[in-house]
Amino acid sequence: MSRFVVQDCDALTADGGIVRIRPAGDTDAAALGRLFAEASPESLRLRFFAAPGQSVIDTEVHRLVRAPGANHAAAVAVASGEVVGVASYERSPKTPARAEFAVFVAEPHRGRGIGTLLLEHLAAQARDNGIATLTGEVLPGNFRMLKVARDLTSGTAAHLADGVVDLNVGTAVDDATLLAVEARDRVAERECMRPMLAPRSVAVVGAGRRPGGIGHETLRAIVEGGFNGPVYAVNPRAETVAGAPSYPSLSQLPEPVDLVVVAVPGPAVRDVLTQAAQTGVRAAVILSSGFGEAGQDGQHMQADLVRLARGHGMRLVGPNCLGIVNTASDVRLNASFAPTAAPAGGLAIASQSGAVGIALLAQAARTGCGISTFVSLGNKADVSGNDLLAYWYDDPATRAVALYLESFGNPRKFARLVRALGRRKPVLAVKSGRSAAGRRAGASHTAAAAAPDVAVDALFAQAGVIRVDTLGELLDTARLLTEQPLPAGDRLAIIGNAGGVNVLAADAAEAVGLRVPAVPAADNPLDLGAGASPEAFAAAVDALAAGGEIDAVLLVVAATKANDVDAVLHRVTPVLDRHEHLTAAAVLIGATDPPAALGSRRTPVYDLPEQAVRALGNAARYGDWRRTPLGDRPVLHNLDRTGARTLVEAALADGGGWQPYPRIAALLGMYGIPVLASEQVCGEREAAAAAAAAGYPVVLKAADPDLVHKSDIGAVHIGLADADAVRTAYRAIGAALGRTDPPVLVQAMAHGQAELVAGVVHDPLFGSLVMLGLGGVHTDLLGDRVFRLVPMTSQDAGQMWRSLRAARLLTGYRGAPPVDTAAVEDLVLRLGRLAEDIPEIAELDLNPVLVGADGAVAVDAKLRLARVDAEPDPMLRRLRQPA
Repeated sequence: MSRFVVQDCDALTADGGIVRIRPAGDTDAAALGRLFAEASPESLRLRFFAAPGQSVIDTEVHRLVRAPGANHAAAVAVASGEVVGVASYERSPKTPARAEFAVFVAEPHRGRGIGTLLLEHLAAQARDNGIATLTGEVLPGNFRMLKVARDLTSGTAAHLADGVVDLNVGTAVDDATLLAVEARDRVAERECMRPMLAPRSVAVVGAGRRPGGIGHETLRAIVEGGFNGPVYAVNPRAETVAGAPSYPSLSQLPEPVDLVVVAVPGPAVRDVLTQAAQTGVRAAVILSSGFGEAGQDGQHMQADLVRLARGHGMRLVGPNCLGIVNTASDVRLNASFAPTAAPAGGLAIASQSGAVGIALLAQAARTGCGISTFVSLGNKADVSGNDLLAYWYDDPATRAVALYLESFGNPRKFARLVRALGRRKPVLAVKSGRSAAGRRAGASHTAAAAAPDVAVDALFAQAGVIRVDTLGELLDTARLLTEQPLPAGDRLAIIGNAGGVNVLAADAAEAVGLRVPAVPAADNPLDLGAGASPEAFAAAVDALAAGGEIDAVLLVVAATKANDVDAVLHRVTPVLDRHEHLTAAAVLIGATDPPAALGSRRTPVYDLPEQAVRALGNAARYGDWRRTPLGDRPVLHNLDRTGARTLVEAALADGGGWQPYPRIAALLGMYGIPVLASEQVCGEREAAAAAAAAGYPVVLKAADPDLVHKSDIGAVHIGLADADAVRTAYRAIGAALGRTDPPVLVQAMAHGQAELVAGVVHDPLFGSLVMLGLGGVHTDLLGDRVFRLVPMTSQDAGQMWRSLRAARLLTGYRGAPPVDTAAVEDLVLRLGRLAEDIPEIAELDLNPVLVGADGAVAVDAKLRLARVDAEPDPMLRRLRQPA
């Protein structure tokens, strides 16, 4: 697609409707003519500053539909096949960085956020074309337009002169602008998902009369679950099904319904959705299979369903899914054919796998973990985890969110949504695909280390997602997080009557980053003895909880013939309830029919100490993330973006690929990234001359950009003290490479207290990742490295080096002076900004980076450039395109 054309996509309006945003074209002339012709005189006055004649409107329509180019762009919004809005800009011939914009929305569709959507997409298009400011003249009485422009970005300025408001809307994206976009997105998503997750009425199409069928069992679950609204079956051969009245078709229902559950054979689903669209249905759950999971034909059928639904403002869950559940007292919807109905509670679950969903619901019911919402995503043809995250952000019934994910549709949007949600509610995730089987190869250390799972780990670390390895750990942690306060720190007290189990719990605590500190006047772990009385348990818990020396308490009770477990719990439970500020968990061993939770605060009870301790460790780490400021995007000085873009475009015009060192050094220099001065030469005499100019001792290394491990083949020689040593080294490099006159780099010797590696790798889905790790020959041997996705904050930069196992080498290990960690943070922030601005950096490796008390400098660099296809824009609100 031309870079002058607004992207064609579906987007959500503020009231949860769906519009199509696409470029205006010749075929829209008649529709745009009607748009203006049907507008009121007042609307036309506000748009044209006077009552326009037909010739004025014809001229405007002609302007809007002409072919897009560097100086002109226009976009229309289409709802249910009707053009309901248009926006455009014209670049200023005198000031190419400015363009005049105009927006017009049909009166029946005003107040739905369509003008804002159009202007967001127009601003993104302008930004891509080098336009920094959109300008416009608005009459003071045009309050809607003034609000649209003011709300769009923090960079909007308004000035009243001669009875007209001059608007200047900046197209740059900053943190405030992104926050505003995200807030609008959440409002629209919540309104859009309401008919799906909190419908007022439901119909099940394909509900057979006999038990055992998917449609029948789903309908029965809805009826027996006590749904708070009318429930209908659609079956032409029955008057009632599972206690619900039945009708031959959706069009013959006594009233329109919000939600349709589809359980007919795959080939019949389209006809059902067509009827649903015609009757005004807002949401559909498709249980039927035979679509995207069934090969290319099925994928085409699935995409067709999405296009049909989008064209009529309808959202889809599935197909090939288990169904949905909402236990809220004013909804009580169990529209699924899962065999287990989980109790009501605070955990929201989204599962991409139906079988995993069944396992989670069954385990939740067994352990007493209450569910607020459950959504089986199936093929994720339309509704995805991103939609649900936006819905759960403001859902009062949801206190924590659990995700089982196999893939990401738009991970950049997921990162923004989940980070915002994580500041309110914990998010847990099991993400399949940890194995090395999917590892992709790279020709640099950075790319080679960036297995597919690395980007997920980086995303989760930055967004505060609690990543767990098993479904059991997910629910163990969720039980704690939905009922208990977050730990205020990492100090754990262990109290029990089983010494061995106490020790195992302490060992497990250390493994997950919890401390079991000594506390005044008591041991920790505290072993009360096998026959400890209920009073002894209660007194110990009360004393430790009141002492202020711990952040969480783990109670371990082992049943013996010498104690009464029920009596112990009876005495301890009110003590735990009284200290409600303290995070608490319990382990019961050997008890018959143990409770799932204790007391009014529902202290979770576990079978084994490792389960409880892992849950407490996850909760403590999440609490620490939530208390830690997110940081900001610091202002970085001495950036030459224009020069860097010019250099990269010239390199790409030459074919891209691996770049020569001088070009790499020049690019890095434009972003203030320190690189050791080098001279590239060919020939012994030239190498000796360059060495003399640099000052002995020097380093000689091959300049071949394709080489990764130069030292492994003898292509690096260090500490060369004179011209003879340089000439000898030059010949050795030539022999190693099989060349008589290899290009080499000559550098003065540099020293540092530690060697790091830093780099960038670009992922088309996730965006660019920045790496920092232990460098030199240790890079591959120890694998001590950490990744972060861009954009990066100051907090991300600090956490990167602190997360390294070798972090103590940077802070003064065994008496050595600390290195300049601020320089390390500045380095990774500049790499992150370079990766943001130049996504064509496919791989960048700085290895080693020498760090010392006076700063950091890269002494070698590799860089590969490659063109990128269209990638997600952080400003654009749009639904995923059907495949």
